[in-house]
Amino acid sequence: MKHGNRESVQQQRRIAKQVQKVDADHFFNLLTGPELLDIVEAHLPAHRERQYPPTVTLSMFLGQTMSADGSCQNAVNDAVVNRVLNGLAPWSVSTGGYCIARQRLPQAMVCALVRQTGERLNDSALPHWLWEAGR
Repeated sequence: MKHGNRESVQQQRRIAKQVQKVDADHFFNLLTGPELLDIVEAHLPAHRERQYPPTVTLSMFLGQTMSADGSCQNAVNDAVVNRVLNGLAPWSVSTGGYCIARQRLPQAMVCALVRQTGERLNDSALPHWLWEAGR
């Protein structure tokens, strides 16, 4: 195996290991942290604070997409477990409310967050990692 390939395989393993540690709480902390909070707040729709406000819903959805299971049921179950671990009362494990809340996520907020995240990744990437870096 060439040196470059070995480094690539090791990097892929490190990334896979980190991805396994990511859950909805991690995403919630990122979304409400200083780098993204202004974007999130600028795109939040009018909403009532219910079981699944937009930031919680988006956090759960991002965690869901990163999980090996990937099901709505698993996302809701994880949210209930996290509530109990944080000393809050559990809520229903029915997925209906979460699925409806996911449909209500503002597309403009998701697009703005993706754009901002992509720009930050691009700005911090090493030059040889960038697409068309040699041109």
